[in-house]
Amino acid sequence: MTLLSQLVLIAIGAAIINNFVLHYFVGICPFLGVSRRVDMAFGMGCAVTFVITVAVLLSWTFTYYILRPGAPLTSMIMRAVTGDPEAALDLTILNYIVYIFVIASSVQLVEMYVRKFFPSLYKSFGVFLPLITTNCAILFGCLLVMKHVVVGAGAGAWGTAVGEVWLLPQALTLAISAGLGFTIAIVIMAGIREELDHCDVPVPLRGPGITLLVAGILALAFLGFSGVDSNLAALLGGGK
Repeated sequence: MTLLSQLVLIAIGAAIINNFVLHYFVGICPFLGVSRRVDMAFGMGCAVTFVITVAVLLSWTFTYYILRPGAPLTSMIMRAVTGDPEAALDLTILNYIVYIFVIASSVQLVEMYVRKFFPSLYKSFGVFLPLITTNCAILFGCLLVMKHVVVGAGAGAWGTAVGEVWLLPQALTLAISAGLGFTIAIVIMAGIREELDHCDVPVPLRGPGITLLVAGILALAFLGFSGVDSNLAALLGGGK
């Protein structure tokens, strides 16, 4: 499969078919907490997209060159220290620590930018902007990229052949598309919740109850896209 075809499959898969919120159910906290108004939801979606893109970019760089087994930088250092031309080092045990540090740094950058240039938006976000640090969707994206950077971990998913290592284009495509999928989901949710303010919702379902019901219905709606990726792969020449 060509690189362009693979990028198309990754983009459509991350944004729609395997939407992080509605398929994997990660990133639920901001999805439910900042989806009361469309403008707030769109701002949060843009912030998450930026953070996940920066986090995945840095995570891929650290994983590919330093953390994975046989990474170029660590292998070069080990061979220089030990004198063994075959020496290699596996630092994948440090993945979680590195990724959390990268995500926290990216969120701090976004928070400072929004607070300086968009103070009203910063106030409307409240506690949910710094909570992006604990948004599991971003860590999930970093771990998903890590799985495909380590040789042999990508078991044919996302248009990837078994044992194929993801390079930077695949990683960035996943990050941007996942952020776009998060934005689509939270904006749709916000639009529905704005309309619900004018509806006669039964008393027992008001508040979190109707919100969770709407989220479940949205997840079922996106479930209808299942199988599109395999058909698209066959159309692009990647199917059997």
